[in-house]
Amino acid sequence: MYRFWGLALCLGLSVWSSNRAVGQSVPDLKLKNYRPESIFKIPVTRMTHAKYPVIDMHSHDYSKTAAALQQRINNMDSAGIQKTMILSYETGPAFDSVVRRYSVFPDRFALWCGIDFTGYQRPGWSDHAIRELERCKHMGAIGVGELGDKGRGLTYSKPTPALGMHLDDPRMRPLLKRCGELHMPVIIHIADPMWMYEPMDTTNDGLMNAYRWKIAVDQKGMLNHEQLIQTLENAVRENPNTIFIACHLANCIYGLSILAHLLDKYPNLYADIAARFEEMATIPRHLKAFCEHYQNRLVYGTDMGYDLQMYRNTFRVLETEDEHFYTDHQYHWPLYGIGLSDRVLKKIYRSNALRILSQ
Repeated sequence: MYRFWGLALCLGLSVWSSNRAVGQSVPDLKLKNYRPESIFKIPVTRMTHAKYPVIDMHSHDYSKTAAALQQRINNMDSAGIQKTMILSYETGPAFDSVVRRYSVFPDRFALWCGIDFTGYQRPGWSDHAIRELERCKHMGAIGVGELGDKGRGLTYSKPTPALGMHLDDPRMRPLLKRCGELHMPVIIHIADPMWMYEPMDTTNDGLMNAYRWKIAVDQKGMLNHEQLIQTLENAVRENPNTIFIACHLANCIYGLSILAHLLDKYPNLYADIAARFEEMATIPRHLKAFCEHYQNRLVYGTDMGYDLQMYRNTFRVLETEDEHFYTDHQYHWPLYGIGLSDRVLKKIYRSNALRILSQ
């Protein structure tokens, strides 16, 4: 990477205006089409790769062919991604298929399985699910995930969603306990960013992204954000020998004190930063202080495919102090680099992941 200090100021060139896209006229503009471009002549960091080797703790089975898998490896090499966790959601033959595909590169990928919720409403389901968990472990799964609950229940694992059953349900206890015994961390997507729960109107400052992912909070049987965080805390507390990783900073980016409270209380809880870079980069000073304080409990993840520019955008947010820039425009706001220290970067990029995976 290198710093570009506005050559136009030194050389008299107008490089900014010549690269600007043709915009849509304001009277016809829709929020979803708003694509601002910064006009500030300020330092810009051109990222090529991560400053230190990276373990991506949150990715998925995006590579369905041998050619796509090879391209993924190429992009990982270019970006400095040493290894990627494939959160497959899968069990049974579907998980076995994922194992076969990624086994071509055993040093570059590690596989995580789902939980088989088939028959979760019948007596004895936990025993069945544990047997499948143990089988997936034998096939090569090193962890469980991504599990997910946005209010309706644990719906991410395949082939069967567990509507109405949450992470702290008594039926889950034997399974989560067994995960700890098998040294299989559990990665859980709990709730969603608070914008998705707010009214979808002019007061919602995350509306551009929130409207797409809005949560039906008035739906019967739906848990709200606070209740979902409570299910996470209950499960973490009741299973002290099982490691949990809360995806996306537990979707508490709007109130990091909530996650801080949990991290302070439970040493078996970690959090990843996947797919929350644009939210993080709106509050760089607050977020930097949080990362510095909880530097031993946070891990890097992407959850956004494997495009090379995507990787570089995440590194720019974490490593630089660039100001007022845009990436893929999920929101309408500009981003600001957090500028994490080398010590913290090394931990978030790699060493915290290694500690989790070795326990």
